[in-house]
Amino acid sequence: MRFEEAGCHGEFIQADLTKLPFSEPKFDVIFSEGVLHHTDSTEKAIKYLTTLLIPGGHFLFYVYKTKAPIREFTDDYVRNQLINMDDSQAWNELRSLTLLGKILGDLNIEVEIPEPILLLGIPAGRINIQRLFYWYICKAFYNPEWTIDEMNHVNFDWYRPLNCHRHTPEEIMTWCNQAGLKIERMNVQEAGITVVAKKE
Repeated sequence: MRFEEAGCHGEFIQADLTKLPFSEPKFDVIFSEGVLHHTDSTEKAIKYLTTLLIPGGHFLFYVYKTKAPIREFTDDYVRNQLINMDDSQAWNELRSLTLLGKILGDLNIEVEIPEPILLLGIPAGRINIQRLFYWYICKAFYNPEWTIDEMNHVNFDWYRPLNCHRHTPEEIMTWCNQAGLKIERMNVQEAGITVVAKKE
């Protein structure tokens, strides 16, 4: 819903997230969904934005979580392969990866991992083969309801940004503590970490 249509006053600026045109605490709430990890430093971004939050104000944010070791390697490797390509070339190059994700997803089979593979960060249990590949080897997005282009868009969105930091819950807790933020809620999932924190 648009601000004006809803009768809400809204002001919008376009600026570097780490150099906003404010010099003192001004905000009751800062909400950042999937942005901080695309800056040069997630840590610096969290600490800087906290300085713009009034005491007692809330910082709500989501950042990517560190994945299993092979997946981390593959993510960085693919991203680095795309650096010298233009967007069109990168889009086309990722299509084969998207097709692989579709092939794996269309198989719709599960495997049983009898015990945790600690060296690779793979837990024990039953898992769909596409999800096993997706979470622990290489992001090749799949949704049976989507077209190849729609799935390719998700992969492009993941691999194209040069800045795409991933973090552990421990890192986030440390940075929040150092910034003077008290974490009220932290939801850690495979993909990322959602935080609700209050400035002390």
